[in-house]
Parts: sequence; C-alpha cells; structure tokens
Amino acid sequence: MAKPKNIKAEDVLARLDEGATLQIIDVREDTEVSRGMIPGAIHIRLSDVESRYTELDPELETVVVCRSGRRSRSACNFLIQQGFTKLLNMEDGMLAWKGELEEFYP
Repeated sequence: MAKPKNIKAEDVLARLDEGATLQIIDVREDTEVSRGMIPGAIHIRLSDVESRYTELDPELETVVVCRSGRRSRSACNFLIQQGFTKLLNMEDGMLAWKGELEEFYP
C-alpha cells in the first residue's frame, strides 16, 4: 500500500497564499473545529470518513488535517485504499497552523 506524503502546516499556508487549489479535509471532532478551521476546509470527523469519503473529489490534491497529525494519517491511509492518490498529511496538525481561521459551528 502506498503511503501518504507529509506536508508541514507552514507549507500548506504557503501553497494557499500562492493560490493553489487544495481540498482540505479536517478530521477533528466537533469540539475541536468549533475553535476554528482552515478557511475552506471540509469538516468530516475521522469516525465519519468511511461513510462520507464519496463527497470528496479524488482528482484534487487533498490535504488531511487533525490536531497533531495522527488521526489525519489514519484518514489518509483509508483514502489511499479507496483510490485517492493525491494525498498530503499535514503532519504537524493544527497545533502548528499560523494562518487565518474561520469559525465553524457543527
């Protein structure tokens, strides 16, 4: 099985600032995302990824995000099994995010 590539939060921010089109999936729990999400991110809790992954576009470069990088790696591993090939795991998670946040109300 292929492994997802890692990307640092600062590199995600730089890519967004450059105008890159990234599909960002936030797999944190509702209470965590209520503190703010990366603007434009899609919230799908890790426990829901298996039932909701068909909402995602496998052709887009996809960054998966959680608090510290562990849950996002699990989500990436599942998505690889579903045929996603353009996956990036934000290895340092939202703990390292220095960009803007948008409010989210689950």
